[in-house]
Amino acid sequence: MRWRGSLSQRLSAVFAALLLACCGASAWLQMKANGRYEQEVMQRLSSGLAAHIADNAALMERGGLNEAAVRDLFDKLMAVNPSVEVYLLGLDGRIQAQAAPPGHLKRDRVDVAPIRLLLAGAPLPIVGDDPRGDDGARKVFSAAPLKVDGREVGYVYVVLFGEERDALVAHVAATNVLRTTLWSMALVALLGLLAGLAAFRLITRPLRELTDVVRRFESGDVTALEGAVPALERAGEGRDEIATLGQAFARMTRRIAEQWHELTAQDQQRRELFANISHDLRTPLTSLHGYLETLLLKADTLDAAERRRYLEIALAQSRKVARLAQELFDLARLEYGVVKPEKESFALADLVQDVFQKFELAAEARQQRLVPDIAAGLPVVTADLGMIERVLTNLLDNAIRHTPAGGEIVVALRQEKEGVRVEVSDTGPGIPSELQPALFARPAFSSSGGRSGGLGLVIVRRILQLHGSDIRLLPQSGKGAVFSFQLQ
Repeated sequence: MRWRGSLSQRLSAVFAALLLACCGASAWLQMKANGRYEQEVMQRLSSGLAAHIADNAALMERGGLNEAAVRDLFDKLMAVNPSVEVYLLGLDGRIQAQAAPPGHLKRDRVDVAPIRLLLAGAPLPIVGDDPRGDDGARKVFSAAPLKVDGREVGYVYVVLFGEERDALVAHVAATNVLRTTLWSMALVALLGLLAGLAAFRLITRPLRELTDVVRRFESGDVTALEGAVPALERAGEGRDEIATLGQAFARMTRRIAEQWHELTAQDQQRRELFANISHDLRTPLTSLHGYLETLLLKADTLDAAERRRYLEIALAQSRKVARLAQELFDLARLEYGVVKPEKESFALADLVQDVFQKFELAAEARQQRLVPDIAAGLPVVTADLGMIERVLTNLLDNAIRHTPAGGEIVVALRQEKEGVRVEVSDTGPGIPSELQPALFARPAFSSSGGRSGGLGLVIVRRILQLHGSDIRLLPQSGKGAVFSFQLQ
């Protein structure tokens, strides 16, 4: 079954398991190293023991071993140092004499290869066969050649760690040394575990803070998200991976908060859009309904001139409703990406002249002048010809409708470093200050009766944004309103 603890708990458990394994391995290696150290020390200290025994001339006679002398020497050595066991070997390693109690000797031959290594000065410790041990049992020893009349006849073989010493060491280890080793290992493991847990808690603290932030956001709102940014920035202080993660979370949190505010603002703009459109539609619809109702009720009493006047007013109001409906439809298509610009290269000055021709009669009817102010040598622009025509049409239509009789509407084209600058200005009453902040974001009307913004300007801005540009209202004195944008 998979354990579902926290990251800190899982890291702590893994660290504890690794620490215990390392402590066990360290204790085992230390005991092995101590054993080899003790063997080397003992073998070096006793290196002359076998040679000293071999110098005893009474051990050998011309006919062979002097068993009485050997027995006496063995008894004395065992009494002086019970930890050693002395053997006399033949040249082939066969045991010639020994002092083991009956039944303790488990082999009658000793491998002479380690003896030769020792006599040749090989690095210590060197272990050899233990005649009283099981098969494979090996211990450190001292050895020296045994000579008669200058001729080697065998070896003196002294096992330095005998049976009695092994029994004593096992007893002491069971009662003292092993207990000390285990307690030391437990103490080291405990201290290491506590230090590791504290370190893991410090290391994983930024992760816990990130987790708390996410949980607060899940159960809260954007206010909780914005309040979490300082904590995320504190978690991101540093240069490790956790700090990098904290910085990424901080940037993501800040971006989510900004997008949340943008969505909230857009939702508010849509609400105001619907409210303003309803206002703009209600007036012509009410007027249209009133005149049609009058025609229906007074059809028999109205003369031809009055009937015609009522019908012309109703038709004008219906055209206004149709224009608003078309603008709303066009704005919806632009907002949802249905319309994509099909760019081509063309001369903007020619397009301005074409648009002027469309409004020439309307301007003359209002006794207004359309003035083109076009600089020489303008480069061509790359844009959607129909969309840019719609931009100029909407701006001129607004200017003509809000400029009094005798006024002037100027379209100026100037070359800029990055394209052509277009400015549309008029001599009307200008834009009321309360409408300027959101003039291009939503249609609005002025409570003071001044010039208002409509869907036309919202459509203009959206078209220019599709071309990588934007429109601005320039604050210039002496002119009613100056709209400016740039095309490349």
